[in-house]
This record gives sequence, structure tokens and C-alpha cells, in this order.
Amino acid sequence: MKRKLILVLACMLILSTALMTGCGDSGNQGVDNGGGGGDGATTYNVGVSIYKFDDNFMTLYRQEIESYFSSLETADVKYNVTIVDGNGDMATQTAQVDTFIAQGMDVMIINLVQSSSADVITQKAAAADIPVVYINREPSAEDMAAWDKICYVGADARQSGTYQGEIIANLPDGGDADGDGVVRYVMIMGDPENVDAQYRTEFSIKALKDAGIEVEKLFEQRGDWEQAKGQELAATALAQFGDKVDVIFCNNDGMALGAYQAIVAAGRTVGEDIYLVGVDALAEAVDMVHDGRMTGTVLNDHIGQSHRAVDAAVKYLDDNSNETYIWVNYQKVV
Repeated sequence: MKRKLILVLACMLILSTALMTGCGDSGNQGVDNGGGGGDGATTYNVGVSIYKFDDNFMTLYRQEIESYFSSLETADVKYNVTIVDGNGDMATQTAQVDTFIAQGMDVMIINLVQSSSADVITQKAAAADIPVVYINREPSAEDMAAWDKICYVGADARQSGTYQGEIIANLPDGGDADGDGVVRYVMIMGDPENVDAQYRTEFSIKALKDAGIEVEKLFEQRGDWEQAKGQELAATALAQFGDKVDVIFCNNDGMALGAYQAIVAAGRTVGEDIYLVGVDALAEAVDMVHDGRMTGTVLNDHIGQSHRAVDAAVKYLDDNSNETYIWVNYQKVV
């Protein structure tokens, strides 16, 4: 009898251990959508490529992307965000996209080095069925129609150019600093291939002409969005044309900050004998507008754009579609 009791107890212990082991395995299983986790949360992998990390505006933009993704996390949803530097080189960025695809990213946010290369990125993404949110540098309409899982988040650069021109046109002298009846200007462009640079260049001058102001272009060169090049080009133009220069238009604030240094070095004074406008409303530029060292800038809303880009990416992750174009308005800062 005693032996039977021992056998029964042994069998019960074995059965109990087996049941506990089975329950333990089941209870530790988490939902893992390509990103790991194992804590019960769905983890999404997000690949972000920025055309160049040392761009002032895109530095703010990418930091806000990361911050906003973090703010959206819950106990049930996590975002594993990888942000890489395209370093201003399209081949580097294309390789980064290939890596994102190999890593099984669930969605990509791409700030193109070259807008004309959107078709290559889209083809790669479509083949891997990974949605793409393009930001800041607008692909062509043809490229945007190539697939139904791509969208563009940005601001209409025609509006920013128009606002630059209106800032000058609305001055008491209409931008004619020397009072000779003609607004003679210097244009420091970003990358001429970039649609933002094209539109800001075109529409700033169009706004002056639409206001009935006679204009004359003295100098137009590409500064590639860089402060040092903005300073160099403005110094060259001022040395060549001297007091004839009424206005210096810059496609972004980075180049405008450089142009201001050249203006000071040339013995000119913004608001008295020359005017200076930019785009982006960087904190330093806004301070300069407020104390008169810049005539004006145009707010390129990095917070609004980055949040809309993240929202679009999340919609793709939730298997929803997006509008092809998602616009965020510019604002004048004077």
C-alpha cells in the first residue's frame, strides 16, 4: 500500500511539472512584428534616411521625428526608429535603403538627396512591399504616381518664395534701398535640382513683379544650402556690384546667416541700405529678424511637417492609406 501511494504521488508530481512548463511557455509569447520586444508589445521597425545631417533645418526635423515617435509609444506599441545620414550622396542613400529592406523595415521615411532619384527608391520599396513617406524634397508628379504606398509630406515651396517676395514688396520703399526706381537683387540658391530651390527662386521674384516693382538680377549662384557658401557668394556679389545690391534673397536661413556675415564685412547695414531674406525661421534667424539684422524669413514648420510625416508612417503601419500629398503651410516672419 505504501509503495502504491509513493507511485501515485510521483505521477502527480510529473504531471504537475509538465503542466507548469507548458503554461510558462505560452505566457511568455509576445507579438513581434519584425522588431523584437518579447514583452507583449507590437514593435515596428522604421528606417529614416536624411539627405545630410549637418543641414540646420533637417537637424531639427529629424530630432522631432524621433521625439514624436517616442511620444506615440504605448504599452502595446513600440517603434524602433533607425535614422541614418545620407551625407549628401545619392549612392550612399540608395545603399541605406537597400540595408533597410534587408533588415525588414516596416516603413521608410526618406528625405531624398536627389529628388530625381525617387523612382529608384520607389521601385526598390515596391518590390519589398515597404511603404515610403517622402519628406522635404518633393519628387516629380510622375514619380509620385508610380505606386499607391508612397506619399509626400512637405510645404509648397511656391508659397515660401511668394512670401519672401511679399516681405520685400511690402517694405516702405518696396525693396528699392538706393531709391533709383529698380530693385536690383542677388539670389543665393540651394541645389538647383531641388524643386524647393527652383520655386523659391522663381516665385520670390514673381511676387515683386506682380506688385508692379521693376527688378534686375545682378547675381545668381548655387550655395547648396550651406552657410559658408552663402557667405562666400554674398561676399563675391557685394564686391562685384557694391552699392547697386538692394536685396539678397537666400533659399534658406543657413545661407542667409552666411550672407549676413558678408554684408557686415562689406560695411552695409540691413534695413538701411540693403535687405536680406531667408526661409526656415531658424531660431537664430528669427532673433535676427526681431533685432533688425534680417529683413524677414519664412517659417518652414519642421514640427508640423515631422509630425505629419510620422502620422503618415503610422497610418501605413496600421494598413491604412494616405493622401498622395500632405501639405503644411509656411508663415511669414517679419
